Amino acid sequence: MCAVGLVAIVFLAVGGHWPTLLASVPLGPTIFLAVAAIAGEVKPVRLLGEDGEERTLSTSAPFVLALIPIAGIGIAVAVQLVASLADDLLHRRALRKSLFNTAQYTLSVMAARAVYSWILGVPFFGGPMEVHAGDLPALLLAGVAMILVNWFLVAGVISLSTGMTVWTVFRADVKDLLLTNVVLLSVGGIAAVVADDGAGALALLAAPVIASHLFTAAAARHAHDATHDSLTGLRNRGHLYYQLEHAFDSSGPVRLGGPGLVLVDLDHFKDFNDTLGHPVGDEILRQVGARLLEIAPEESSVHRLGGDEFAVVVRGDLAQTRQVARDVLAALDAPVHVESLELLVRASAGVAVAPLHGDDGETLMKNADIALYHAKLERDRISTFSQEFDINTVERLRLLADLRTALDTGELHVVYQPQFDLTDGRAVAVEALVRWRHPERGMVRADEFIPLAENSGLIFPVTAFVLETALAQLARWHASGRNLRMSVNLSARHLSDQGLPQQVAAALTRHGVPASSLVLEVTETAILSDPARADLVLHALRRLGVSIAIDDYGTGNASLSYLRRLEIDELKIDRSFVSNIGADHHDLIIVRSTIALALALDLRVVAEGIEDAETVTALRGLGHVIGQGYHLGRPAEASALDRVLGTEQGVATKESSDPTTGPIRSV
Repeated sequence: MCAVGLVAIVFLAVGGHWPTLLASVPLGPTIFLAVAAIAGEVKPVRLLGEDGEERTLSTSAPFVLALIPIAGIGIAVAVQLVASLADDLLHRRALRKSLFNTAQYTLSVMAARAVYSWILGVPFFGGPMEVHAGDLPALLLAGVAMILVNWFLVAGVISLSTGMTVWTVFRADVKDLLLTNVVLLSVGGIAAVVADDGAGALALLAAPVIASHLFTAAAARHAHDATHDSLTGLRNRGHLYYQLEHAFDSSGPVRLGGPGLVLVDLDHFKDFNDTLGHPVGDEILRQVGARLLEIAPEESSVHRLGGDEFAVVVRGDLAQTRQVARDVLAALDAPVHVESLELLVRASAGVAVAPLHGDDGETLMKNADIALYHAKLERDRISTFSQEFDINTVERLRLLADLRTALDTGELHVVYQPQFDLTDGRAVAVEALVRWRHPERGMVRADEFIPLAENSGLIFPVTAFVLETALAQLARWHASGRNLRMSVNLSARHLSDQGLPQQVAAALTRHGVPASSLVLEVTETAILSDPARADLVLHALRRLGVSIAIDDYGTGNASLSYLRRLEIDELKIDRSFVSNIGADHHDLIIVRSTIALALALDLRVVAEGIEDAETVTALRGLGHVIGQGYHLGRPAEASALDRVLGTEQGVATKESSDPTTGPIRSV
């Protein structure tokens, strides 16, 4: 291509009759048109295509077209080459691309002159000539030839590099550029006709050319706003569907895999907004969007769908799409810096890929959304759609809707499991546990609806209900002379809520319960998920006088450092260690060491999962331990527990039953 262009330039240099040509050229109009052509090349009209990509349209074409008859082919090509080289230098284009541009413009202008000469029967290297109204059809057809040759040369190169057909590339541009080029060629025709009247007459054409720049720039801005997110600058939800449809269309009837879709949702983003304010939240979204744009493959597109949800359309199969999902989450490993803050942002991702998970954009979007829901629910971080998710998701969504109703209709209730001092057999505390009696499903297990509540935000009203109910009951027990402690569980989301201490303080005041009687249980995982914020919340709670217990100790990312850093009051050794100390020597060593450590740190020790009398005996020999488990007492309604607490306390001998909770033993 470049070689052909070079040959054409040599042909023009040799056959152009330059001395005669330069002597007869109208100087004023030629200089005006040359300057306009160069300006139109370096300052093009900016357009936005349907795919959201910005395109540029040079306005040099009408002025170069006008130069073809009034100054001759040699000067017309020379002006076009100067304009092209100026644009290449301005944008620092590579030498190879600049040589291609030189070749394509030379051939395009020569094609226009050939058509013009052929129609009017004038020499190809003919000198300057006046253009009359009757010559305009020939000049306009010459302009069309110039545009078409230019388009097809560019489309051919794109076709060779991408594998798409020339017609496909050409068709993508026709709709956006055809009308604008018709207008510009008309300006070129007018310029050629009025050139004989001098540069002053040509200057009148400046207004419509400038107006075309302004109108197209405004249209491009409006089109950009319609397809892009104003906060992050990424493409929006509406444009996502266009990208998916385009990806399906361009993949053809035979598709090995793809397109793929990755949906990304930030974890606990609401906590950033609520705690640090929306301006900080907005800056987090901007930085996350920039990171996604940076790591996404070149042929993919990145979108913000709204809120804290993003999407990446991947031109690839399942393996490539999953790799993009991994890259997206890895991009968030580094902290986000907002002013003086270092914030750790985490996310979950759902993956769906055609044709495995859908043959159209709408289905792919639905299934990727289901996969994302599953990733957040199961905390897998990345989840690829599976048909079983669809069934489970519908079921869980129904359960979630029912849970919202249950909060308002009194279907939730609280049961209490007693804790006994194994040294003297006294009941010293109870743990409040929420239960859900569904009108159709019956009893719904806590491990079914608590994860739903945590991921949907309903954990806050659920916990508030448990706290209010438990403190009201504790106040009644205190009034009757039973000096018990009450344990209530908190989720990881509560440790990011800096309003929790005020909520707890208000509840304690409302029910007249001393703060020292309330124990709030948190897990190791919850503390370590956001240590800085957890420290603030837990310290504020302890300043109220509330006790803090580490629940399920030993099953998470156990670290002795937080036992030293945080002012913990109680360790609850997980049932997975306690229940087997009679049969597994390793479990016995772990439990014995943990009890010794906790007592040395002046902490209360609660052993969960006591299932038999032998375990009680073994634990008594390890120190001052509080026991909890089915052997000592099952979770029960407050009325049933009243009967147990009122019985003689000693070795487990008495048994009663409750129609909903089963047998209850007292120590």
